[in-house]
Amino acid sequence: MNTLTLLPFIVLIAAMFLMTRSAKKKQQQAANMRNEMQPGSGVRTIGGMYATVKEVSEDTVLLDAGPGVDLLFAKNAIGAVLTDDEYNRIVHGIEHDLKSDADVVPDDASSLTGAGESDEPAAASAPGDKAVDLGKKDAAEDGTGAPEVAEAKTDEEPKKTDGDSEAK
Repeated sequence: MNTLTLLPFIVLIAAMFLMTRSAKKKQQQAANMRNEMQPGSGVRTIGGMYATVKEVSEDTVLLDAGPGVDLLFAKNAIGAVLTDDEYNRIVHGIEHDLKSDADVVPDDASSLTGAGESDEPAAASAPGDKAVDLGKKDAAEDGTGAPEVAEAKTDEEPKKTDGDSEAK
């Protein structure tokens, strides 16, 4: 047999070996994660439920899902072991402030524009600035008769009722 005809089979076997190797590596990482669980750590099950680990045994995990709610799960049903910060952020909505010394961003942008406490916009208070016309004008200002067009449009469309009609 020629080596050229064996080459596709060798490449196929090598690809299968690499795929199974990566899958085994992922399974080993998941098993290590589940074995490192300790009571008090937050977890997410494969069904998407968040809970706190209460007890860990050989094949099962006792989870505390809330006050007075203890659930027994198989270790394989644990999808992820979460860090304390991540668990508190997801379950309790508590954000851990890593940059507590950073500047606080205000809720509105008025302090960022430099307008101060006045009611005028900052762009209008700057000298030499002209208002930009975006092509949007009120129908009353431009006099094009836009309300008449709207009335004609409503006459063409059938009126909608609440379901009471004479035709049955």
